[in-house]
Amino acid sequence: MIETQALTRRFGRNDAVLGLDLRIEPGEIYGFLGPNGAGKTTTLRMLAGLLRPTAGTIRLAGRTWQSDERALRRLIGFVPDTPPLHDFLTGRQHVDLVAALFDTPREQRDADAERLLRRLDLADRAHDLCKGYSQGMRKKIHLAAVLATRPRILLLDEPTTGLDPKSVRVLKDLLLACRDDGATVLLSTHVLEVAEELSDRIGVIAHGRLRAEGTMAELRARRGGGDDESLERILLGLIDESEGGDAQAAGR
Repeated sequence: MIETQALTRRFGRNDAVLGLDLRIEPGEIYGFLGPNGAGKTTTLRMLAGLLRPTAGTIRLAGRTWQSDERALRRLIGFVPDTPPLHDFLTGRQHVDLVAALFDTPREQRDADAERLLRRLDLADRAHDLCKGYSQGMRKKIHLAAVLATRPRILLLDEPTTGLDPKSVRVLKDLLLACRDDGATVLLSTHVLEVAEELSDRIGVIAHGRLRAEGTMAELRARRGGGDDESLERILLGLIDESEGGDAQAAGR
């Protein structure tokens, strides 16, 4: 469902993403982990069609942005770290606007909006202006709007930022339901507990390169750790390995 080959994005002399190869299957939740500045957000923005690659290819559901942009817009839902809400719309109006832009049938979007706003504990504030929302409420409103379009590919950049524990639990359940419905989810997060609980596979990126990927069992085996080695230890170990390898390469 998501495939990249040698995906690269440069900003001046800086390689934000360098030669990234990904293959993510339909109905899979893929945790995308790495330190700040690793290239996660840049990758998500390229996949979402918001940023043009410097080199390499992207195929989503067998389509490319160059050949099938209109079709891909209907398939993809993107939840950025800072959601783009209109301050002088109400939360419900924002959900309706996004769903309408995706040509979601009125009856379906009304039913989905009511269900999602209720699940996310926003029903009582849905008719308030977005400018009065907290960071967490803004995130939940945009999440409801995106899910109301029923995307087949869901891209999430730090979706738990600003959410309270109850809302994080609801988010997890919603993402698992998306996966069970056949959607593909690419999840970038620093909350390792969320990544470990939800992800079918995990990819670790550092300095723009994919350093390792696999199930938790596969990552533990790669590191030579025990069956109870935490994701935190695995991630930090892989980042240390990548930094050591990059330093050696730079010195040659």
